[in-house]
Amino acid sequence: MSDSIFTLDASIRTDKGKGASRRLRRADLLPGILYGGGEEPVSLTLFHNKVNNSADYEAFYSHVLTLNIDGKKVEALVKDMQRHPYKPKITHIDFQRVVAGEDVHTNVPLHFINAEANEAVKAGGIAEHHLNEIEITCLPKHLPEYIEVDIAGLEMDSTLHLSDIVLPEGVSSVELAKEDPDHDLTVVTIKPAPKTPVIDAEEAEREGDNEESEGEEGKEE
Repeated sequence: MSDSIFTLDASIRTDKGKGASRRLRRADLLPGILYGGGEEPVSLTLFHNKVNNSADYEAFYSHVLTLNIDGKKVEALVKDMQRHPYKPKITHIDFQRVVAGEDVHTNVPLHFINAEANEAVKAGGIAEHHLNEIEITCLPKHLPEYIEVDIAGLEMDSTLHLSDIVLPEGVSSVELAKEDPDHDLTVVTIKPAPKTPVIDAEEAEREGDNEESEGEEGKEE
């Protein structure tokens, strides 16, 4: 994946307010904000199409990005993104500064692997995903783009919880750190596929005869 996906040009924005934001959007520019890291928040202007294209990649949301702000490079994470209700447009984006040596809190996606090797799935079971991402904390250098969940050995009617997931080195689960059993969330369960009603041949024939008779009555009318 090209590093250009994770590098965004930006400039400091002094013109603020809803009217200013609307003018930016009409010019295919995107209003944003950068905060955290013990510094004052800074309003930004970015190129909408560049951000929109980068946002198509899953890793964009869990990767340390480089913001080139008027020539000064700042590392940051995407913390929030607002989209237009029906147009393929982003209307606002929030970034949080990343400071080397300080833990970051963010959500990373889960990738479920080896479903095709799972015997329960082969037998007709369905892998029901309860979570698609989890909140983690780690140093920036340990931040993973995603976390794999191996379900190869999961049996029918069995469940994997957060505590069953092998996290990468240096990465901790925010929920499990709360040390409460209720926070050991369900991640994935293998369940039998729902049964479809079985109609015997005689019943199907009766239903077919009824449909034909109704059709003939309609023609007569």
